[in-house]
Amino acid sequence: MVLATEKVFPMTLAGKEKLAQELEYLKTVKRKEVVERIKIARSFGDLSENSEYDSAKEEQAFVEGRITTIENMIRNAKIIEEGEVASDTVSLGRSVTFIELPDGDEETYTIVGSAEADPFEGKISNDSPIAKSLLGRKVGDQVSVQTPGGEMSVRIVTIK
Repeated sequence: MVLATEKVFPMTLAGKEKLAQELEYLKTVKRKEVVERIKIARSFGDLSENSEYDSAKEEQAFVEGRITTIENMIRNAKIIEEGEVASDTVSLGRSVTFIELPDGDEETYTIVGSAEADPFEGKISNDSPIAKSLLGRKVGDQVSVQTPGGEMSVRIVTIK
């Protein structure tokens, strides 16, 4: 019998530490809060028509699922080291600034593994269309990017 290899989650050390903090919070604080909500909801009586109980049980399932997911991500984390790839090449863990062509809007993103992606913080997943198009490229390269909104062209300005 061949076991499927588990997915590897590339991430920065900071990203792994952030996940570990979330895991600690879920296990020590959130889990206890949800158990308490379930106890209180049970005291309301008939569980078949108890929306508080149903809501608390749904939250419990979500929290337990998130704990399992984070534990898996941490167990299968591959830490991206600063010096693994040439500093002049777009790669995981690097910030890349590019200009949209022809209008010149400048954007900067840090390319991270999917486990720590947060577009609102300027961190995009290496699985995203933009990151896939930019990976392996260098400053000055003009790149065509397929996005859900259509194709766009960008020119890489800096890589840090």
